[in-house]
Amino acid sequence: MNMAARYQESERLDTEQMVRKHTPLVKRVAYHLMGRMPASVQVDDLIQAGMVGLLEAINNYDGSKGASFETYARIRIQGAMIDEVRRGDWTPRSVYRKARQLAEAVQAVENREGREAHAEEIAAEMDLSLEEYNKILRDTSGCSILSFDEINADEWSPGAVDEGAEVGLLPELQKQHFKKSLAEAIDGLPEREKLVMSLYYDDEFNLREIGEILGVSEARVCQIHGQALTRLRARMRDWVE
Repeated sequence: MNMAARYQESERLDTEQMVRKHTPLVKRVAYHLMGRMPASVQVDDLIQAGMVGLLEAINNYDGSKGASFETYARIRIQGAMIDEVRRGDWTPRSVYRKARQLAEAVQAVENREGREAHAEEIAAEMDLSLEEYNKILRDTSGCSILSFDEINADEWSPGAVDEGAEVGLLPELQKQHFKKSLAEAIDGLPEREKLVMSLYYDDEFNLREIGEILGVSEARVCQIHGQALTRLRARMRDWVE
C-alpha cells in the first residue's frame, strides 16, 4: 500500500471512530428535540438527519477556533435536524396561523392590562375555552420553537464564518441585539415558565423529567412550555415575524 492509500485508510478509520463515539450525542439531541416537534415527526428521521450533521461536523471542525468538538458537533447536528423538519414541511400552515393568532392575543392582553397575560385571559381574547386554548398550545409549540432555536447560532453556525468581512458589521450587530432582546424577554417570563425554559434549554432535561422535578404531568409541562414560547413570540414579534 503506497503512502497516499495508507493516509486515506487512516482518515477513513478516524472518521468511523468519531462517528461511533458521537452517535450517542446524535440520539440525545434527537430525543431532546422530539419534545417540541410536531407529532408527525419521527425520531428515526431526526437521527438520520443528525448523522449527516455529525459527518459534516467531523469534516469541517477546526479546533483553532476555540470551541470543543462536541459543542461544534451539537450545533451542526441540531441544525441538520431542524433543516430536515423544515424541508419536510411537517407542520400544516394552519398551525403557523394559530401560532400568530396566539401571539397577537397575548400581545393585546398584555398591552391592555400592563402585565403578563394569564391563560384564561388569552383564551377569552380568542373566544376559546381553556381546553381549546391548551390544545392550540400543544399544536403550536413544535413550530414556534424552530425560530428560537436559532439563538444558538454563533461563529460556529454554517455559513456564518467570515460573514462580517463580506457584508459589514450590521448583521453581527443585529444578531447581538436579537440575543439581548430575547434574553430580556426570557428573563421577564413568569417564574414557572422561566424555570421550565431553563430546565429544558440550559440543563437539557426532557419534558417527562421536568414534570418529575415540578411534580406535574408531562402534558402540563408541555402546556407551560408552549405558553412560554407563545409569550416570547408575542414579545419578539418584530424579530420573528
